[in-house]
Amino acid sequence: MSESNAVAASSADQNGAVPGEPGKKDENSRRGNWGNQIEFVLTSVGYAVGLGNVWRFPYLCYRNGGGAFMLPYFIMLVFCGIPLFFLELSFGQFASLGCLGVWKISPMFKGVGYGMMVVSTYIGIYYNVVICIAFYYFFMSMTNLLPWTYCNNPWNTPDCSGVLGGGRYQLNASLANATTSLVAGVAEVVNRTKRTSPSEEYWKHYVLNISDDIGSFGEVRLPLLGCLAVSWFVVFLCLIKGVKSSGKVVYFTATFPYVVLTILFIRGITLDGAINGIKYYLTPQWQKVLDAKVWGDAASQIFYSLGCAWGGLITMASYNKFHNNCFRDSIIISITNCATSVYAGFVIFSILGFMAHNLDVPVSEVADHGPGLAFVAYPEALTLLPISPLWSLLFFFMLILLGLGTQFCLLETLVTAVVDEIGTDWIIRNKTVVTLSVAIGGFLLGVPLTTRAGIYWLLLMDNYAASFSLVVISCIMCICIMYVYGHKKYFKDVEMMLGFPPPLFFKVCWRFISPVIISFILIFTVIQYKPITYNDYVYPSWSLAIGFAMSMSSVLCIPLYALYKISKSPGATFKERFKFACRPHSSWGPALKEHRIGRYATLASDDGVDTRPLREKEELKEERKEEPKEEEEKERRDDISLTIQGSNGSTNTHNSPNPSA
Repeated sequence: MSESNAVAASSADQNGAVPGEPGKKDENSRRGNWGNQIEFVLTSVGYAVGLGNVWRFPYLCYRNGGGAFMLPYFIMLVFCGIPLFFLELSFGQFASLGCLGVWKISPMFKGVGYGMMVVSTYIGIYYNVVICIAFYYFFMSMTNLLPWTYCNNPWNTPDCSGVLGGGRYQLNASLANATTSLVAGVAEVVNRTKRTSPSEEYWKHYVLNISDDIGSFGEVRLPLLGCLAVSWFVVFLCLIKGVKSSGKVVYFTATFPYVVLTILFIRGITLDGAINGIKYYLTPQWQKVLDAKVWGDAASQIFYSLGCAWGGLITMASYNKFHNNCFRDSIIISITNCATSVYAGFVIFSILGFMAHNLDVPVSEVADHGPGLAFVAYPEALTLLPISPLWSLLFFFMLILLGLGTQFCLLETLVTAVVDEIGTDWIIRNKTVVTLSVAIGGFLLGVPLTTRAGIYWLLLMDNYAASFSLVVISCIMCICIMYVYGHKKYFKDVEMMLGFPPPLFFKVCWRFISPVIISFILIFTVIQYKPITYNDYVYPSWSLAIGFAMSMSSVLCIPLYALYKISKSPGATFKERFKFACRPHSSWGPALKEHRIGRYATLASDDGVDTRPLREKEELKEERKEEPKEEEEKERRDDISLTIQGSNGSTNTHNSPNPSA
């Protein structure tokens, strides 16, 4: 596309693509853009709204004061969640680069980008294993009778006590017959001192065939391995053409979970005991608002739920058109994410209230979180419903879609970082090969999690790989942009991109409030730390050491790369090298020439800015040549001006000291 056409296209698309309008050419023809703005919003919603919204938030809410928890939750959303979300979206969109390339803003901090990649790798490995288990339950729900309904299976133990009676449950049984069997099941439960549900035994003894220790891997569970291959294959197919293909898939994967949530909600609130469950979920305990732990949980949930510091937000925003209103998008996506969490709580607790009513126990005894909720408590509650396989299919299909929405962005984050970093024509043309390679690598690394000890490793990665490291990464990102690069310059960058400066509230949050809240989350995480356990199993110290190593592996990228960058920077003293390493790279700024205005206009003409990011080695060469050039300009200003006039605009024209050569 010629420069005149590019400028025309840019001026025609000042506010990004019109929602739903097809057929527009990409603004960044080399790298590509979203087909329209709806695709970006839906992808970001799918990324932010994940499994945690369903299996973590409702549990946190009832544990931390019910409705009273909403107060600190929404305060943290306003002062930390939305500002950080807007910061990452604007960061990626301004430079049109992934989580590695954007650190041209201050090359010394590129280790933050590597840390994001490490975190996304860890999460991508175990997250797809969770999706594969949901696939397994989905396939096993394609039957007349859910296999975790009764205790008459080969894997059941004498301690098993089903909610339903011992007879087989017929689909055409009347509700009265079902009620009779429920009463019998409750009587049986009361007579037992310790109840083990058939769904729990199905999960432990059949699906996982769990071992006694994290070091006892045992055999690979072949059904789970097959489902893991299916999961990665689906993710690869949806990303086979990058954002061009995933942007179409999210029309379904990001919206259909809300259809399923609504169906389950309508079914749930019509059941006996559902109101008690919802009351338990929402009844405020205002005294808990004064508890620091409640505020810490609220801040942590907002931070982790929105996917800050994973690199995904920067990556997704990098495919936006330059003048897209990412301020509007950040508010829409953040509020949608949090509203989904609250809505999911109604769906979960209406069914759990029904289950507690039939068991004649408090709701707290059936409430759970994490895999325990998704694969034990909720599936057991579904067996109480007529046509239970239908509800089970819907529930696990919803979990699959919620997981895939996040997994798409995790994989695209890694692929985009690699492609942007290498930046050659071949790698851009063959991006599908990179996607396939990353998918195969993720599958192979996930195989150990499908062994008999896999659940121990999955929970270890979930608790350590992406915990306090995300907080450290996000805090350093704020410090780098606001204080190293400079808040005034960044505010002007955002204004140049959006057409208006960031609102005063966001300026204050970026500089002061959000970093303070992030620091509070970090302190809270350290103070509240407890060694991980799984039911009654206590993890051995060597496994905890591995967990800490995973946490530190992403954080250590930051100081290690900073030291490397300083050592490679020109300068006679450490201070000079340090200053040079902090200075924005000469190619920092908008990717396209037509957007490089103001202070970037001179750089655009001098540097011949291209949409292609340079390799690290090329950056080092260019940086080393800048200082000799400055000295040469002082001594031979006239000669240099002649050289520039006769050059093709490349920064390397001074390599030939004789203009006539």
